[in-house]
Amino acid sequence: MQQNRATPYNVLILCTGNSARSVIGERLIEHWGRGKFRGYSAGSHPKGEVNPAALVVLRRHNHATAGLRSKSWHEFTGEGAPVMDFVFTVCDEAAREACPVWPGGPVSAHWGIADPAAVTGDEAAVTAAFELAYGELERRIKAFVGLPLDTLDEAGLRRELERIGRAGAGP
Repeated sequence: MQQNRATPYNVLILCTGNSARSVIGERLIEHWGRGKFRGYSAGSHPKGEVNPAALVVLRRHNHATAGLRSKSWHEFTGEGAPVMDFVFTVCDEAAREACPVWPGGPVSAHWGIADPAAVTGDEAAVTAAFELAYGELERRIKAFVGLPLDTLDEAGLRRELERIGRAGAGP
């Protein structure tokens, strides 16, 4: 990657519905990236609204939720869209879909995380699922933003991103 970069790295987190995991990831990139990374999220088939339980888990961990919305990945392919440096899929469905061609040729990886929005049951079960997804995303994003991007070549960076994706799951 680039040494002495003056602008933040743009990171797009993708999921199918862009209502839970990817939105949480967007906010975590912003938080843990501490100005070095700018987070975005989108979906191939956006739900049109952020899952209320995703907003609850973000607030519980002291993250601002203003401005978060469910949006299509097409917002990031057109003229005037921010050029992405990294694109991460967090659901298996989005990883299998034919993604758009991203301007700038970002580095991509798949970090599969179980969909907390698919959990049914009482409030405790739903809360536990969202907390688990939050924790998995947080571990991966902390590892990612801690990488020495200025010293890794592209092959090394890809290996590290794959390692993070494999190692990030679990409590």
